[in-house]
Amino acid sequence: MNLSLRLQKIADFVPEGGSVADIGTDHAHLPIYLVQSLKNKNAIAMDVRPGPLSRAEQAITMCRLSDKIETRLSDGLTALKPGEADTVVIAGMGGALIQKILEEGRHVWDSVTDWILSPQSEIYETRHWLEDHGFAIRKEDMVLDSGKYYVVMHVTRGAMHYTEEYEYIYGRELIQHKNPVLKAFLEQEQRKLLLVKQRIQENLEECGRTVSEKNRKRNEIRLQEICAEAAELLRALEDITGGKNGH
Repeated sequence: MNLSLRLQKIADFVPEGGSVADIGTDHAHLPIYLVQSLKNKNAIAMDVRPGPLSRAEQAITMCRLSDKIETRLSDGLTALKPGEADTVVIAGMGGALIQKILEEGRHVWDSVTDWILSPQSEIYETRHWLEDHGFAIRKEDMVLDSGKYYVVMHVTRGAMHYTEEYEYIYGRELIQHKNPVLKAFLEQEQRKLLLVKQRIQENLEECGRTVSEKNRKRNEIRLQEICAEAAELLRALEDITGGKNGH
């Protein structure tokens, strides 16, 4: 089973041995790879939708792994019992949904040893949520796959606290290890913010007398937001590069 760069990074984060539950498994590519490669002894492929779960069952049967990979219809973690999985993977969905799945899966918080999370949005909020609910990010990496950036986290129960807000926004583990993919992402985002900033400033300067007071205020507020975001981004980028960067 050949995996995408994103799924391969997630698979690399899964500890060897033990059992794995893949939440939102879709085609079950990840559990098939983990069991087929003998990294894990068995897996539970879980999905809230019957369609994807049916496709997962077909793929598992084709690979002759039905005795080692179970499929289960489940809304998040609700159908997972304590002790059934040592590692839980929740990936391929937004951070808000991952938080919801974790919140509704409190019954397995203490029995699951490792959590592999890959939020595709609301990453900043997810890091804060983990801290507030007794989870700690032990390892974090970033991968560029088909033009999109993905973050992968190895999380366990425990305490964590970051001293700077930009560490929640961009990931302290990524910043401290000077992750090259994060650096490329930050540089790309810096260029985007600069263009947006210039466009807003031009609108304010050229149309200051013709636009409504409401639109002018909206542009001013947005400009303040952009400047604040750019400042946090610059601090993260300077931590990675070890010096001054950009605008």
